[in-house]
Amino acid sequence: MTHQHDRTLRVGSLARVEGEGAMHIRLDGGGRVEQARLEIYEPPRFFEAFLRGRAHTEAPDITARVCGICPVAYQISACLAMEDACGVSVGGQLTELRRLLYCGEWIESHALHIHLLHAPDFLGYASGIEMARDHRGDVERGLEIKKVGNALMTLVGGRAIHPVNVRLGGFHRVPTRQELQRFVPELRRALELALETVVWVAGFDFPQATAHHRLLAVDAGDRYPVDGGSRIMTDADYGFRVDRFEDYVFERQVPHSTALYAELADGSTYLTGPLARYNLHSAKLSRHAATAARAAGLGAECRNPFRSIVVRAVETVYAIEESLRIIEDYEPPERPWVPVPAPPRAVRGVGVTEAPRGLLYHRYDLAADGTIAQARIVPPTAQNQAAIEAELCDLVEAHRDLDDLRLTELCEQAIRNHDPCISCSAHFLHLHLERT
Repeated sequence: MTHQHDRTLRVGSLARVEGEGAMHIRLDGGGRVEQARLEIYEPPRFFEAFLRGRAHTEAPDITARVCGICPVAYQISACLAMEDACGVSVGGQLTELRRLLYCGEWIESHALHIHLLHAPDFLGYASGIEMARDHRGDVERGLEIKKVGNALMTLVGGRAIHPVNVRLGGFHRVPTRQELQRFVPELRRALELALETVVWVAGFDFPQATAHHRLLAVDAGDRYPVDGGSRIMTDADYGFRVDRFEDYVFERQVPHSTALYAELADGSTYLTGPLARYNLHSAKLSRHAATAARAAGLGAECRNPFRSIVVRAVETVYAIEESLRIIEDYEPPERPWVPVPAPPRAVRGVGVTEAPRGLLYHRYDLAADGTIAQARIVPPTAQNQAAIEAELCDLVEAHRDLDDLRLTELCEQAIRNHDPCISCSAHFLHLHLERT
């Protein structure tokens, strides 16, 4: 098909992604992309402003409200940043319990994404509800895995949405060994289901694509990154300390989005999230996760964004295995938290963890009285926005002979490779096509 006129692909409301956004792509008469925009038009939420003047102890509970799907990521990142500012170190079983809580979030978030938000793209359905009519067993499997993740978050965090048991220095209450041991059968069942999920998604047909961006992920030493680390790793020939994040990553405003753009100091785009974690840390996967990855056809690296659904399925296996390991080794700490007093002077603290969707950075400047003077939160979706637009350009030019409807669907699928969530899942897509 040869196009002798300009084409514009326009999606007014993206379905099955977190928040409110649109897509606008314009091609010239020769099929070259003139413009690709992922337009985030959701109003600013002002969390960084809300934090100013609040006590340093309030950050975990306030930031948990940033997201109902991954509140633990915001809580733990806030805790790490505040503990860094106050010169407090949390370790031992308290750190393991944080990791266990975080694994619960990975399990529920990945299960939701895979089975309800992303799989419909590969199987030709407009929604997970529609897909369930023909794939009831697959959807039920996803819901059962998600239920286990939610139950684990409730057990450790007090509740599944915006957990209330997290505090600076640890937890208000820690579970007994018996409470965790009683949960083991559910996790073992979830592990079987997660392994089935890897096999299921590995059989999808994947469009050909290659992500050429830089990759960023937390460096957690000899462990697959989940709940933090002191350094950030890249696929280039350098890494950097977490407290140097703002020397290497820069944000800027663009006219078409209320989300800030992030890029590296040299102006290059980068990607964070499952693909970045896997490419940089696949050798650190647990036994069943590593075996499942190999069986699914994933090598030591995977650069096709459409295969991120397979990587997420593998990470679900890892999170369940890691949960079982932590529970097996668990001994209740002597006390549920380490005191985190306000520092006696103005100070800065930073923290970073791996949310299900990617690297999450928190920075807090505390005043001498212990209140928050400034806050900066850099979520993974904002960091990936420029990379998503670059991928859309490559994808459209590679598939420009498709008709407008199919090309639009493929672009939506490409966006959901990186940022699917539930808040817009009930919206139906209306395509506005402009030709000149």
